[in-house]
Amino acid sequence: MHHKKIKTLLLGEALTDDALSHEKLSRIWGLPIMASDAVSSVAYAVEEMLYAMVPLMGLLASRYVGVTGAAVILLLLILVMSYSQTITKYPKGGGAYDVSKDNFGRGTALAAASCLIVGYILTVAVSVASAGAAIVAAYPAAAPYKTAVSVVCVLILTLGNLRGMSESSKIFGIPTYIFIVLMGLMLVTGFARWFAGNLRPIDYGGHAGLLPQESLTLMIFMRAFASGCSGLTGVEAVSNTVPQFRDPPVRTAKHVLYLLGAVIVFLFGGTSFLAGTLGVVPVENTTVISQMAEAVFGKGILFFALQASTALILVLAANTAYNGMPVLLSILAHDRYVPKQFSHRGAKLSFSNGIILISAVSVALLVIFKADTHALIPFYAFGVLVSFTLSQAGMFVKWLRDKEPGWQYKSLINGFGALVTLAASVVVFAMKFAAGAWVIGIVVPLLMWFMHFTHKNYHDYEDTISLDDHDYHPKEMRSPNLKPCIVLIHGMSRGELAAIDYAMDISGNITALHVSRTPQHTEHLKKRWEKMKIGIPLTVIPAPHREILEPLNDYITRREEEIAGDEKLTVVLIKYMGSWRYKMFHNNTSLYIENYLSRHPKVVTVLVSYTYSVPKRRKRQSGR
Repeated sequence: MHHKKIKTLLLGEALTDDALSHEKLSRIWGLPIMASDAVSSVAYAVEEMLYAMVPLMGLLASRYVGVTGAAVILLLLILVMSYSQTITKYPKGGGAYDVSKDNFGRGTALAAASCLIVGYILTVAVSVASAGAAIVAAYPAAAPYKTAVSVVCVLILTLGNLRGMSESSKIFGIPTYIFIVLMGLMLVTGFARWFAGNLRPIDYGGHAGLLPQESLTLMIFMRAFASGCSGLTGVEAVSNTVPQFRDPPVRTAKHVLYLLGAVIVFLFGGTSFLAGTLGVVPVENTTVISQMAEAVFGKGILFFALQASTALILVLAANTAYNGMPVLLSILAHDRYVPKQFSHRGAKLSFSNGIILISAVSVALLVIFKADTHALIPFYAFGVLVSFTLSQAGMFVKWLRDKEPGWQYKSLINGFGALVTLAASVVVFAMKFAAGAWVIGIVVPLLMWFMHFTHKNYHDYEDTISLDDHDYHPKEMRSPNLKPCIVLIHGMSRGELAAIDYAMDISGNITALHVSRTPQHTEHLKKRWEKMKIGIPLTVIPAPHREILEPLNDYITRREEEIAGDEKLTVVLIKYMGSWRYKMFHNNTSLYIENYLSRHPKVVTVLVSYTYSVPKRRKRQSGR
């Protein structure tokens, strides 16, 4: 089967740019897409709090899980208020990255972006691993296949997101609502039975490992709070993806954020206090949620429905990261901090390269850590909390600097929030350091270095090929040869001018051809072309699906039909030559086009090489 047919079968029909507005998220579908991560954290955050307390407190831990949960909820409310202000002031998305870049500068912005990237990737890994734990809790026989099931879930998520936001919101939205309803039913039923006096605490039969050992201390509370902060992940996703919402995007995004906050307060708070009421603690081969569901519903249809929906919501929780990280990467690519390929939309208008990256790294983590939630959690909350802190501190600085109406109370909200999340970051890092959080202290600086290295590479590259301060005098066509020649033009650079000069040497019948992927870029190219007075007509053909090969193939086919006899059509391409850095950051489109056009019997392709090299003088100045 042809690769295009396979792609259409898997992803559906390609969408034109005009369809982008229909791909954006409404309140109804935006809530489950953006809330799935935060909502699903109920399934493991409460358990992680208990997991931190039980080894020291035994059954006494359940008495204090509600208090610890209340502290996490207070921090959540502060974050919701803070990020609502971020949405208003930074409607282009990017969240902590944009806020930090505007108020602190490049270094802090790269730190925020690195923390967000780590958080998004771990959201996928932790959520899917937790889904595997929920499946094993309901069906213990599935334990040996937990890692394989987790990897398959990631692949399904990848395919769903590559199909586009509109389709993925419906695929992933309905299960989220089902989970919210079933969890709400468990909480209402549980508390109703408790008030009626017919709900008894869970009996662990005097299990020796659960005997009380010591009472709650500040250190134990901090350990539990640090674990519970894993329930805050996903709150920032709305502010990172404001442009993905329907018009007016700021208002829609803020409404989704408020709804998300309300749902989490109800579910997380209710689960924390019901866990205390039931005296539930973590035990092997089951989960806290499954124990609570069995106590409230018994092992009937509602119990298995909740377990199934829990596993599904945990898988779908990763969808928040699939919407957030590709958008963040596209913004970073626009700023030249990651390879430019991350700014390109795929056939379904999604940032497909970002989706593939997050999938690949998440699968690797799941395999390495054998889909063990407890092994992955230590890497999880710290990066997210640091990005929270930088975002709120940046907003605090902005209010103090701009002094807009109401800046006093707004700065108070962000300033207090920054202090609280900073304290939480320190606690999480200190409590989880030995368990693996130290790795974040290596990964984040490495990501920052890579982004700095990428930015320097693009700076040097654009400096080298730029036409600024370049005195170009168009040649006259010297060749009497009137055989047709096409020069492919992407932008105006020294390399493309070299290709045009070569074409003028071999033909007097030249067409400059530009395949338009984005109208804005094409308009800019037309203005530059007219200003430079090249003397060759610029032909523009549209690429409505952002893929250049198909419209180029159609155009070349039409031109071939105009050629008589054995005459050939020459297509001139520019090939930039450079070091390994060039190959790493540029996608060598010319080589793909040359290979694609080789199927045309009347086409001869010529690659004009232009060496991309950075003079030593430029290398010393590139950090400016």
